[in-house]
Amino acid sequence: MATNRASTSSISSFSLPVRVYYEDTDAGGVVYYANYLKFCERARTDWLRAIGFEQGRLSAEDGVVFVVRSVKADYLQSAVLDDLLEVVTTIARLGHASVVFAQKILRGDQAVFDAQITIACINLTSKRATPIPPAVRAQFATLV
Repeated sequence: MATNRASTSSISSFSLPVRVYYEDTDAGGVVYYANYLKFCERARTDWLRAIGFEQGRLSAEDGVVFVVRSVKADYLQSAVLDDLLEVVTTIARLGHASVVFAQKILRGDQAVFDAQITIACINLTSKRATPIPPAVRAQFATLV
């Protein structure tokens, strides 16, 4: 992918290009393992923004935030400095108060990282799981 802009190439998935910078790598010159999760976080946040829901607004107006509940990750290949990666995100399962995202990071046609990340919707006041706001859930439902 040669563009630096996020794209919604299809309704059911979101793609975000990510360039690997020196700061993303470890002492061995490969992407530090936790940074793959950061790349995935950016993609989920940008997808939410692309469908009309900014996290700051959800927090201020609806009193909810999305937090990571669990991660199942497979590190398949090493990404290195200057690689152009593509983070592809889809919704694997939509629950009442949670969403499971399937995310993979590609270098060209080669998968370097694959994860299933469960995100919970949390009420800011009670700090407990709460239903996903109806407008957000309805939009998510069109993307499953």
